Amino acid sequence: MPYSRVIQVEFNHCDPAGIVFYPRFLEFANSVTENFFADVVGRSYARIIADRSGVPTVSLECDFRHPSRLGDRLTMKLRVTGIGRSSLDLAITGRGKGEAEPRFSIAKRVAFIDAAAMRSTPWPEEMRANLAAAMKEDTP
Repeated sequence: MPYSRVIQVEFNHCDPAGIVFYPRFLEFANSVTENFFADVVGRSYARIIADRSGVPTVSLECDFRHPSRLGDRLTMKLRVTGIGRSSLDLAITGRGKGEAEPRFSIAKRVAFIDAAAMRSTPWPEEMRANLAAAMKEDTP
């Protein structure tokens, strides 16, 4: 089952047309990713940074299908779609209540890095095991 989190669309997310300003969807994706690491991977971003590591985004592909408006509650779903030596591929979608089709989808690749060297480094074994378990749960 994909990792899920609800995000409430607030006034500060919207543009003058009253719809979510498109860069905010990337913030939503980052928020769900950060919470996924804390809740599922077992290592919060705070700890990752304290350990002098990092998980920067290295690739994004976004598809915007339907607008979202102030007051909407979006169910964000995150699935692990691939694990590399130091990379992680994620599929993130956002849907309104009761909607079958996503309003937006984001394919995101992050990399685990040594922050001091600013170079990729292999996933620590515990994190890799938790990522693999999450990927297995997401496989139909």
